[in-house]
Amino acid sequence: MSEDRDDSQQAGAARSGRSRRARAALAALSGLIAGFCALAVAELVAAVVRPEAGPVTAVGGAVIDRTPPAVKDFAVRNFGTDDKLVLQLGILLLLALFAAGIGMLALRHRRLGSAAVLVFGLVGAVSAVGRPEGAPADALPSVAGAMVAAGVLHLLAGRLAPVPYPSPAAGERDTEAQATFDRRGFVVAATAAAAASAGAGLLGRRLTSSVQAGAAASRHNLVLPVPDSAAPAIPSGADLRIRGLSSFITPNKDFYRVDTALVVPRVDAGEWRLKIHGRGVARPLEIGFRDVLRREIIERDITLTCVSNEVGGPLVGNARWIGVRLADLLREAGVRPPSKGGPADQIVARSVDGMTIGTPVETVMDGRDAMLALGMNGEPLPFEHGFPVRMIVPGLYGYVSACKWIKEIELTTFGAYDAYWVERSWSQQAPIKTESRIDTPRPFASPKAGVVPVAGVAWAQHRGISRVEVRVDGGGWQTARLAAADSRDTWRQWVWEWPATSGRHTLEVRATDGTGATQTGDRVGTVPDGATGWHSVVVDVP
Repeated sequence: MSEDRDDSQQAGAARSGRSRRARAALAALSGLIAGFCALAVAELVAAVVRPEAGPVTAVGGAVIDRTPPAVKDFAVRNFGTDDKLVLQLGILLLLALFAAGIGMLALRHRRLGSAAVLVFGLVGAVSAVGRPEGAPADALPSVAGAMVAAGVLHLLAGRLAPVPYPSPAAGERDTEAQATFDRRGFVVAATAAAAASAGAGLLGRRLTSSVQAGAAASRHNLVLPVPDSAAPAIPSGADLRIRGLSSFITPNKDFYRVDTALVVPRVDAGEWRLKIHGRGVARPLEIGFRDVLRREIIERDITLTCVSNEVGGPLVGNARWIGVRLADLLREAGVRPPSKGGPADQIVARSVDGMTIGTPVETVMDGRDAMLALGMNGEPLPFEHGFPVRMIVPGLYGYVSACKWIKEIELTTFGAYDAYWVERSWSQQAPIKTESRIDTPRPFASPKAGVVPVAGVAWAQHRGISRVEVRVDGGGWQTARLAAADSRDTWRQWVWEWPATSGRHTLEVRATDGTGATQTGDRVGTVPDGATGWHSVVVDVP
């Protein structure tokens, strides 16, 4: 009889061990299901409030706001325009790990597990409300998602609670093997929760798409006006059409995008408004999109550059823009530049996503083609590039000039207000530095010996490029042939025919701008006002 009891106890212990492991795995799954419920419900509520109020977007935005410049530059350098996708995937991965852990916690402490879910909801709510464009209602998606998730977790954890089962011996209760649980009840509850969450998520997506349909339709139906001041035809020799060389005009799909928006704002042009106010504004203005279309329209070729562009980097592009002169609007509002006695020296442009960009009033009003752009390369602005209206100021890095999705212009002073990036250790003012890049041959390419075209682009917006030079292995500088110049606000292509010989070689390039100043060879990083140095490429000639 004792041997039978021992066998029974061993079997019960084995069953208990297997059941504990199963319960632990299902507890982690419970946390994941609860997390899925939270995100789905939050997305549904965010569709009603506004898509940017979703917890992943809100937390991601808060992370971006607090990211040191060096880390931000690392992300842009390594992930390019995919940096936001990487951030969102990272947030989702961390949420999944925390959700699984909270599920394990709820297995032993149901109330504590549910409370932990509510804490995460509070984090999302605080992040949403604390964003520059945040409003109290932005807390609702995170709060609603957390409450539903806490209830779901409490329910599923209850289905995993151990239930004693009869021991094979004489109908006694085996206290060491209290490991069975309501498997069927768990499967039913988990399936129902997952299905309901999927339905809520799909409904949220549909509602969001419906809300954004008006913006998409307003862009689709927009016919850009014929410019009153058209851009001159691009000179026939401006594009050298060399294999591997960037095209003179950058297609919209290839144009770089660097901003902090995890969700691209989709603004209906019919509802868009721009407010101009602040110091020295004698006649505050508020205009709509149709008001802009009725003004004098200009068309210009302008190269934009991001301050995060490292030496030889890709964050530069050239496009044909159409819009209205910003200086004309400022004058209509009674604004005078500081050189003419105006009290404001800074324009603070505000975007619908809360971004603030500070631009010198003097620069905008000095006669250059600073504009509020409506179109890009013959079509309405893509949403990713600021539809319906964005700001462009030739000669300044984007972080101090290129406000996308603009909704407000406030006149103030640099002493009174620090814009978004200035608060994060970047300079208040940042004219674009003279830079050049080798596009071909590529790094570590193996061109054949003989004549090899070394070609690339150089830029010094609003000063122009007057000379480009190339050298090999630290030797003497050789003058490259410049493509025809379009305007001083665009980049310029160049090529040098290199008589390549066998071996490993280092190619370097430098440019001289229209004022006669030659690009410095001193290597400096992007912070605080743009990188400097000569771009170099190492190649192996067989």
